Amino acid sequence: MKAIMIKHHGNPDVLQLVEVPVPAPGDNQVLVRHMAIGVNFVDLQHRTGSPYAIGLPLIPGVEAAGIVVQVGAHVTEFKVGDRVAYAGYMSGVYAEYGVVPAARLVPVPDNVDLPLAAAALMQGMTAYMLTHAVYRVQPGDFVFIPAAASGVGLYLIQMAKWNGATVMGTVSSVAKAELARKVGADHMLCYDQGNILASIRALTGDQGAHVVYDGVGQATFDLSLALLRPAGTLAVFGLASGAVPAFDINRLSGITGANSKGSLFLTWPTLNDYTAQRKHLLQYAGAVLGALREGRLQTTIADVLPLAEAAQGHRLLEHRQVVGKIVLVP
Repeated sequence: MKAIMIKHHGNPDVLQLVEVPVPAPGDNQVLVRHMAIGVNFVDLQHRTGSPYAIGLPLIPGVEAAGIVVQVGAHVTEFKVGDRVAYAGYMSGVYAEYGVVPAARLVPVPDNVDLPLAAAALMQGMTAYMLTHAVYRVQPGDFVFIPAAASGVGLYLIQMAKWNGATVMGTVSSVAKAELARKVGADHMLCYDQGNILASIRALTGDQGAHVVYDGVGQATFDLSLALLRPAGTLAVFGLASGAVPAFDINRLSGITGANSKGSLFLTWPTLNDYTAQRKHLLQYAGAVLGALREGRLQTTIADVLPLAEAAQGHRLLEHRQVVGKIVLVP
């Protein structure tokens, strides 16, 4: 089968098209023919080996949708021909076929296109985890999202609005602000638009946000912390701008650190931890795929590229040249 291989870390050119054997499923595994593969920012981090190292050689990727072509001896939940998807599992995803534990697969409804499932599952489940488990958004809450027009950001906006929140955030351009408003955001500020802290304090009656969902990391962490109200929650779920420096836990008390409120909660949730139990994986995936089926969750596929053009997909994502998800098709 054709696959994309990384043999050493570097720029997108290290993504090389190779021929490798089709893997065989074990007793509790399923062989999936990939029909669509989602490109995520974490794929770029694995390619560059930053901010953490990863073993090479590697067939990258963490998200795909496709058709079951073979099942292991002990698999009872799936059969040949089933439409399935998975996210957050590294199984050699940038490839025509992948072997996946049956416990990590989810069924895709017949009226949800497989490219749409591959585009939405990872980021959609992340947003669902953040808004329904990490900090469950309530009616009347003020929610702040740095990089609100990112893939996860746009889902966060929609899901926070499902729960009755006022959604605020920052974006890098007027066009992205309009996109965020289109999916339901209430107040969007461009990064260069004056004093963001003062603006958010004014919008919240000088109280601050109940929760900040920060996938940017280093560049926004201090501001995110300062934007919280007393007993507010900061959930950091990504490092798009780099790793957050060593943190003084005393800042959560409000005693140290400029502009900080007190009694703050800080967490770094990961999707794999929150979906480790199959019932939760099915709950999160069902919520996302169900909302797609019902038309309640808007998803933008920015570009569909052949698997052989994975490097171009990485370039587009790396240079922020697309708004929406890039999907590879084997």
